Amino acid sequence: MTEIRNPILPGFNPDPSILRVGDDYYIATSSFEWYPGVQIHHSRDLVNWRLVKRPLDRASQLDMRGDPDSGGIWAPCLTWSDGLFWLIYTDVKRRDGAWKDSHNYLVTAPAIEGPWSDPVYLNSSGFDPSLFHDEDGRKYLLNMIWDHNRTKGDKFGGIVIQEYSVKERRLVGPIRNIYRGTDRKFTEGPHLYRRDGWYYLLTAEGGTGYDHAVTMARSRDLFGPYETDPAKHLLTASGTQSYLQRAGHADIVETQDGEHYMVHLCSRPLDATRGIPVDGKDIHADDVRRSPLGRETAIQKLIWEPGEFPRLAHGGNAPADTVPAPDLPPHPFEPEPKLSRFSPEGLPSAFQWLRTPEPERLFSLSERPGALRLFGRESPGSQFDHALVARRQVDFAFRAETEIDMTPGDYQHYAGLISWYGRFKFHYLAVTADEAGARVLTVYSCPANWPDPRVEYPVEPIPLPETGTVRLGCDVDGAALRFRYAIDGGDWQDLGIELDQSAISDEAGNGPGNNFTGAFIGICAHDSSGRGRHADFLSFLYEPR
Repeated sequence: MTEIRNPILPGFNPDPSILRVGDDYYIATSSFEWYPGVQIHHSRDLVNWRLVKRPLDRASQLDMRGDPDSGGIWAPCLTWSDGLFWLIYTDVKRRDGAWKDSHNYLVTAPAIEGPWSDPVYLNSSGFDPSLFHDEDGRKYLLNMIWDHNRTKGDKFGGIVIQEYSVKERRLVGPIRNIYRGTDRKFTEGPHLYRRDGWYYLLTAEGGTGYDHAVTMARSRDLFGPYETDPAKHLLTASGTQSYLQRAGHADIVETQDGEHYMVHLCSRPLDATRGIPVDGKDIHADDVRRSPLGRETAIQKLIWEPGEFPRLAHGGNAPADTVPAPDLPPHPFEPEPKLSRFSPEGLPSAFQWLRTPEPERLFSLSERPGALRLFGRESPGSQFDHALVARRQVDFAFRAETEIDMTPGDYQHYAGLISWYGRFKFHYLAVTADEAGARVLTVYSCPANWPDPRVEYPVEPIPLPETGTVRLGCDVDGAALRFRYAIDGGDWQDLGIELDQSAISDEAGNGPGNNFTGAFIGICAHDSSGRGRHADFLSFLYEPR
């Protein structure tokens, strides 16, 4: 029997929404501040998956300039009805403190490839929206509601529902709070199913950390009351030593043969029960785990008997590392190339940039044929105009390399290879200039040292030839990152330092607020003078080790 190995979408791919249309399966996942918005993967066997579309790709649909780290696109929901794909998504403009500014929208398309419509605004009462298509043709929006007046406990006010009028293109009728969750709290991520005369409501609870869980309730009436599953949590890794941790935020799909599978987010923390040695010392306490790959997508097989609550097919409620695959013809895809070359046809599919719907301000694939030209914009701390192009880290051990051609104007002009999580978590190997204008190589490191996340300078600037390309490389193995470089076709030179790659993770640091994305590796250019001077990158290699 063929097995599915978890996670099925490795690296930063959280909050999965799964859909089957005929023989095709699709999963939509959150993309947060990365542009274009929403990742949609395709499969025909639930084993092999390929990225096929990022549908929010123009300013009329999405503009995230100014959105905070781990803001932007949260928890999309993908459904199919009336000959259309329906995609619901949230754009989070503020995420810290007592208030949330989270705006919910709807776009549609006749095919996954598009064209995707301009958005319909829905509401801003909370996040994690989903669209339910009832058997009578009526449609309902569900979302968690944010209660900023709560002074004790969490501010998650329950799951609300309101009808959506297709004709009027807006929400209509009363807003009803149908489920307030269990004592696990933080009730969010609703998905609704109609089955055997019941409405089944699937929710996420416990926050998206190590107490995360999937909870189900049901009712004979759409508007409740909803009775919580006597087992309470269908899925959780809390209190276990499971390989997959932080399991929660799920969605269910039925196969052509009537089998049921549930996709859910998870993470794979580095083995911190012994501590992670870096430079001869443990970087954090035994009870602090770190997941550089972020929140990933896994799948579990369910047994769902008529009239009953579903259960994991392997028993219990802890996630399994492997699950039996459905009896479907294998459908593998071509593997992603390790070496990326650049052409005017567009960025390689693995790459994204940050926040802006105007990528022409950040980069060009045509000004120098065969190269990706990045225009130096604002600093690494910018939430607006940041010339960074990167791909997800999907392996615990890998090597990455690029070749840069750049003559810095002065020390305010710098560009190179970066391991990136957010504005306060990165390691950056940069070509720049010293005060005298001579070209040098340096490292900027911001390893999430809260409450004072200052940039560190772990090496003295290394002199470089005045002109010519420079190869930049890094090697990551678990919690350790080492940078290297080469000039004039010469041998690689190790910088002699080891940096903490576990800092490039959700759990590292404690501010500002929680963190929800994952590690990226990529290239960037900055020009703090505002002159927009460029750097050319000739190739990019990512290779698992």
